[in-house]
Amino acid sequence: MAFPSSRRTIHISVLLISAWLWLSSESSVAELQRFQHPVKPNGSLSFLVVGDWGRKGLYNQSKVAFQMGLVGQKLDIDFVISTGDNFYEDGLTGVDDPAFNQSFTAIYTAPSLKKQWYNVLGNHDYRGDVEAQLSPILREKDKRWLCLRSFILKAEFVEFFFVDTTPFVDKYFTDPGDDVYDWKGVSPREDYLSNLLKDVDAALKKSNAKWKIVVGHHTIKSAGHHGVTKELVEQLVPILEANSVDMYINGHDHCLEHISDKNSQIQYLTTGGGSKAWKDDVHRWDPKELKFYYDGQGFMSMQMTQRKAHIAFYDIYGKVLHTWNISKELHSDA
Repeated sequence: MAFPSSRRTIHISVLLISAWLWLSSESSVAELQRFQHPVKPNGSLSFLVVGDWGRKGLYNQSKVAFQMGLVGQKLDIDFVISTGDNFYEDGLTGVDDPAFNQSFTAIYTAPSLKKQWYNVLGNHDYRGDVEAQLSPILREKDKRWLCLRSFILKAEFVEFFFVDTTPFVDKYFTDPGDDVYDWKGVSPREDYLSNLLKDVDAALKKSNAKWKIVVGHHTIKSAGHHGVTKELVEQLVPILEANSVDMYINGHDHCLEHISDKNSQIQYLTTGGGSKAWKDDVHRWDPKELKFYYDGQGFMSMQMTQRKAHIAFYDIYGKVLHTWNISKELHSDA
């Protein structure tokens, strides 16, 4: 059937509007880019987590990296997760900043660490050129590098939800002091956070993964220097609890720490000891929740199957400081 030109124009407009509405309803989930990572042939997965590291090898960064290489080889890791503050003090100046090589490529040289790195941004990264860290140009310089604001990684039975936590923190906007933050891609902030929370909630609800792990830079529960991030407690935690998240992994506090939330199944794991640490900077916390705290440098490993997860924290000498086993049947046991 042929339409007159005016009716044809109206018909096409209606179709376009309908398509736009459909895409809009689907777009929030689609905005979180998804990646896949295979598990081992035996159905297991192992990886390392390190945060707050980028200091050109100083403050024991090189020692942490060396031990990561040894543990990575022993566990035959599949990838590495960075919890942010990848380059101190003020992120990268651009894609050609030599700090990328000096703090990353030239430091994590062990063969076992020549795996994919999945990175989130920290507050110090936002003090530089944020888009440099997100740029595919860095992936051309070092193919291990993958950094986005927020994204999803699926490895068969586990899904990782990487969340950009820096824009949640009010003081970076209201009282930044002498620090200058790069908010390109974030403004208007209210819309950015609203959409991000909707995206994370929708993705978690949609997930049928056996394990759900959320990764962000900032602490939610911590006895360390920065302590509790109230903005995340108010805005993100209700989503984590409502969607049966198993773990929240972060950096920001320069320590190693494990808090087991007594009101939910969530394990709060801080691994921000990639370089400079803060000795004796610890506050009182309910001993029924605080399972482990170490005020030195180090990193964390995790070995997983569909039924079990084994977590271990290491110092700069490779000594195992703390372990924890989680069973999907029993949820957690020391």
